[in-house]
Amino acid sequence: MQIVHERPGDAALIDTLLDAAFGPGRTAKTVYKLREGVPHDPALAFVALEDGQLRGSIRYWPLLLGAARVPSVMLGPLAVDPAYKGQGYGKALMRHSLAHAASLGHRSIILVGDPEYYNPFGFTRDKALGLQLPGPVEERRFLALELVPGALDGVSGMIHPALPAAPQIRRGVRRYAA
Repeated sequence: MQIVHERPGDAALIDTLLDAAFGPGRTAKTVYKLREGVPHDPALAFVALEDGQLRGSIRYWPLLLGAARVPSVMLGPLAVDPAYKGQGYGKALMRHSLAHAASLGHRSIILVGDPEYYNPFGFTRDKALGLQLPGPVEERRFLALELVPGALDGVSGMIHPALPAAPQIRRGVRRYAA
């Protein structure tokens, strides 16, 4: 197995993988509200390959937590080709991406997923108790992880997408291509 950064040509394969893993109704879920209009973080987008074939994918999305707008990232989706589930691709992607997120200085990660799968990686419901998502989720599945101890202390309120910065336009100045 090889884990590499997601490559430009992987996007269509990942969409197919996500449909196979989660079904075509996946985009109606609450977490997709936080992804609308926001590109995933390419520094935290990885694929698992075996013999050059895509077996799994993981992405992270920038977020702002609570009224204080504390920067964080949301893990997901993590997907493995259903034909290769249970062979360690997901766990390898998790370990690799969590270590990479920490090395980049991220302080916390939130996700919506099965606690039975994510608790062994350090995700807990307790760390997400003060936070709210912009739609319904099964509460036991709303989890958080502090990469830096105390990073979520006192952080509460609604989670917001971290929208890309709008281009700055100076008034009265017009630029034309040559």
